[in-house]
Amino acid sequence: MRELQLGDIIDDYCVKCRRITNHAIVSLLDGQAAKVRCRTCYSDHDFRNEIAPPTKRELMKQKELFNAVLNGMTPGTVPAEPADAEEPKAKGKAAS
Repeated sequence: MRELQLGDIIDDYCVKCRRITNHAIVSLLDGQAAKVRCRTCYSDHDFRNEIAPPTKRELMKQKELFNAVLNGMTPGTVPAEPADAEEPKAKGKAAS
C-alpha cells in the first residue's frame, strides 16, 4: 500500500452529511490523515476512521447502565483506601 499524501481521496464519516462519503486529505500527522474535507458538503473535520458517533439510543443505554451502577451503591459508602495510605495531617496551629 502506498503512503498517503495531501489531496488523496479516502472514505470517512461526515458529521454534517451523517454518512460515509469521499473525503480529501487536508493535513497529515505521522503519515496518517489528521484532517479531511468532505467532497460532498466541503466541511473540514478530524479524520474519524469511518467510525460514526454513537446514536442517541446507544447513549441512553450507557446512561441507564451508569445510573444502575450508581443506584446499586449504598449511601455513605466510599471505596476502600489502601492500607499503606498515610493519615491526613492536621492543619492550623497545634493546641497548647
